[in-house]
Amino acid sequence: MVGAGVLGLPYTFMRTGWITGCLMLFCVAGLTYYCMMLLVRTRRKMESANGFVKVASFGDLGYAVCGPAGRFAVDVMIVLSQAGFCVSYLIFVSTTLSYLFNSSPANPNPKFLGFTFSSLYIWACFPFQLGLNSIPTLTHLAPISIFADVVDLGAMGVVMVEDLMIFSKERPVLNAFGSFSVYLYGLGVVIYSFEAIGMILPIEVEMKEKHKFGKILGLAMAFFALMFGVFGLLGYFAFGENTKDIITTNLGRGLMSTLVQLGLCINLFFTFPLMMNPVFEVIERRLCEARYCLWLRWLVVLAVTLVALLVPNFADFLSLVGSSLCVLLGYVLPASFHLLANKEDIGWSGIVVDGGIVALGLAMAIFGTWSSLKEIFATKA
Repeated sequence: MVGAGVLGLPYTFMRTGWITGCLMLFCVAGLTYYCMMLLVRTRRKMESANGFVKVASFGDLGYAVCGPAGRFAVDVMIVLSQAGFCVSYLIFVSTTLSYLFNSSPANPNPKFLGFTFSSLYIWACFPFQLGLNSIPTLTHLAPISIFADVVDLGAMGVVMVEDLMIFSKERPVLNAFGSFSVYLYGLGVVIYSFEAIGMILPIEVEMKEKHKFGKILGLAMAFFALMFGVFGLLGYFAFGENTKDIITTNLGRGLMSTLVQLGLCINLFFTFPLMMNPVFEVIERRLCEARYCLWLRWLVVLAVTLVALLVPNFADFLSLVGSSLCVLLGYVLPASFHLLANKEDIGWSGIVVDGGIVALGLAMAIFGTWSSLKEIFATKA
């Protein structure tokens, strides 16, 4: 769950106000946990009452509840959301490298032969990502994943210490509440930061003591919400209205700052193939009868690279993915599946709760997507 989304939280708190941002963060954490547990309850119901041998993934649950249409809906959302995460990784890596090695206060957006350095770094990553995404199994990527996670958490810790030191000296003017027009924008980024619902069922299936899953997941969500909240607050408190969409670009060009930003780039660079793995699984299952297909993987990596070249702003893209895909995948589908599988057992109160989550999710998806697209086109203009 700790990925690129958290780096956009300080900028989001600047837009929405820090009190509003914190309230959003903890409300989203609670609702996300509730919907994750809906998936677990629905899986257990389908396996125990309906005779399904094993429901091991979100897609399996969609098929168990709604047949091929349910699996198709989940597959589409997972492909688009996971690919969206990888687009944000490329944007972060390219923007950070350009800031570190090519920009200057006098020329913050330099060009080379008519191309921005950010776009050149995206293309420089492309051949290496073709190689990494050619690795057929997650087993071979496990050491890379562990290394990336250690680097990520260490870098976040250093950033928070730097933010605290800067805040103690600068004390910028802060806003507790922002305008209502940016609330949906901020909600999209916060939802994106908590997006990991595709991994909930596979993890729960593998647990030795499954009855402890709900408690462990609740503690994990509380820890993440607290860590994300502190990270977002310290970033905004340190830089105030000058907070940038990627908080690490606020840290200047000192040795420690450079090492932190390079560490985060390394983390996301090596996390890219891990996040693309569910995309490859779905596409190869549907187009190649679940057989490994190298040229298809390369084509998908090319498509993700081209989208990254077209997106002008990191946080705006986080908001778009969070408002559209993550809302549908994290709230609408779990509540819908739970309602369909348990409508005869949960009573009117349960039907109202599940129906309310579906309605709320659809409204957030529609208006949040519109708000994010408006921000993206305004930035590009």
